[in-house]
Amino acid sequence: MPKIEVNERLFFELVGRRMEDTELEAALETAKAELDGWGEDSADGGGRLIKIELNDTNRPDLWSTAGIARQLRVRDGGTIPEYPFFSREGDERPSEYTLLVDSSIQKLRPYMAGFVIAGKPIDDAMLRDAIQTQEKLCANFGRKRRVLSMGMYRIDLIKWPISYKGVQPDAVSFVPLQMDEPMTLRRILAEHPKGKEYGHIIADSPTYPILVGADDGVLSMAPIINSADIGAVQVGDRDILVEFSGTDMATVALATSIVACDFADAGYEIRPLRVEYDFDTPFGRAVTFPYYYQTPASVDAGRISKLLGESIGPEKAIEALARMGVRAEAHGQHVRAWPPEYRDDFIHAVDLVEDVMIGRGMASFKPERPRDFTIGRLSPIESFTRKAKDVMVGLGYQEMIYNYLGSGKDYIERMNSSADSIIRISNPMTENFEYVRPSILPGLLQSASVSSKAPYPHRIFEAGKVAFLDEAQNYGTSTRQRLGFLCSHQMADYNELAGVVSALLYYLGEDYTVEDGDDPRFLHGRQARILVQGVNIGVFGELHPAVLENWGINMPSVACELDLDSLL
Repeated sequence: MPKIEVNERLFFELVGRRMEDTELEAALETAKAELDGWGEDSADGGGRLIKIELNDTNRPDLWSTAGIARQLRVRDGGTIPEYPFFSREGDERPSEYTLLVDSSIQKLRPYMAGFVIAGKPIDDAMLRDAIQTQEKLCANFGRKRRVLSMGMYRIDLIKWPISYKGVQPDAVSFVPLQMDEPMTLRRILAEHPKGKEYGHIIADSPTYPILVGADDGVLSMAPIINSADIGAVQVGDRDILVEFSGTDMATVALATSIVACDFADAGYEIRPLRVEYDFDTPFGRAVTFPYYYQTPASVDAGRISKLLGESIGPEKAIEALARMGVRAEAHGQHVRAWPPEYRDDFIHAVDLVEDVMIGRGMASFKPERPRDFTIGRLSPIESFTRKAKDVMVGLGYQEMIYNYLGSGKDYIERMNSSADSIIRISNPMTENFEYVRPSILPGLLQSASVSSKAPYPHRIFEAGKVAFLDEAQNYGTSTRQRLGFLCSHQMADYNELAGVVSALLYYLGEDYTVEDGDDPRFLHGRQARILVQGVNIGVFGELHPAVLENWGINMPSVACELDLDSLL
């Protein structure tokens, strides 16, 4: 979970009052955060550094001094802050600053947004906090700059309008931060510390992204490094451009909104940036940022009461939401809420119920002892699964346990599978945990791929949940209990695995038949579908050479996957 350090002086100025340890610790519950301790005095003499650990990755707006302070300030007074500089669909703010996005960048890193801060010089505490916010947003929310990056630039050195485009790696040179000589974009990726760390994001592209002024002065090479002059913001600078680039428009827009609100809370003037695209985007071809794009969410007051265990009417729900910075209104028994400019985490009605609970305060709910005495027992599917596990162990297979989330590379590309029915998480923190697993086989193959030096044969299995899109279900997805097993050695073939399948289903008390299969994960003509009472409950066979090559497996391998729910 993200951890941040906030400047004591700046933090309590933004909160509006000082708090002692115990009070601050209790108040941080509103932000789903914990007081991690007090550090040393800050370098600018502004007091100690307060260490805070965030327990929610869905609220990147809280990963800064201003964000945490805003939540506590709103909780205290229930006054929702106003940010009049936001544009909305059909209502753009005027802007004296223009950014042109060229079509040459569309397939690489197409989206860019930003704004200008003005009104007063940036001080040490605010600059340090902005840098920390940049690091947290880009590393966590932006998946180590792959989806989102941020840069800050000195306005007095910029010639407007600025342009964001793709150029040949050797066509442009500039002096990057931490260097004192011009370097080509290709050389930056090869020699600069940030190029070595983040260069893989753009290294495979024939063109590299560049942000330049009207006089061809280079601002940055997104998402790698800023220039050493325009991009070297220092304490005392005024009129600073804050820019965001990335691969997802909503992510870029939300990060822009978060940082803009942070600077506005700290007393800076926010001047909009008009971005004109050479191609279509989800928000149109011309967007003035910061831009409010979020959609409202609704929940029935009866559902709130049912989930929280107390009668909470629409008016009380609206009052609690206001303490979370959420504007809402009642339509009969329904509560309709609009996410704040700096939030976009209302995915389901339950998210509103959670905000009502936190806004009202956990301590306001009367504790209750359980009224019913119950005895726990295994569900039928769990009992059946344990029986299947016992059989597999008896057949000489070793049980494995894997994550339920994984990457598209593992679940789709390496498996020669279609992405049509796979469930993608809308706000993943990393691409390694972006999809819900649709099959058990990728985990087994991953184990086989890293175990080439272990003695053969390898016989492993797992029983667990998989999920996939299913329009026939109420929520559009289906979750099933499955058993998968894999055998890998020099003589592994279809006939061997057919015997294992036969033994397994015999001990489970199931009669079955087989027919030719057409699963792309398996070799054609050396695979079969398993039918029980005419229903397809699984597949087994020799894994396709292309799948084995994708996983770096050099040993013949056979595998099977059964739907245990279908056998009950």
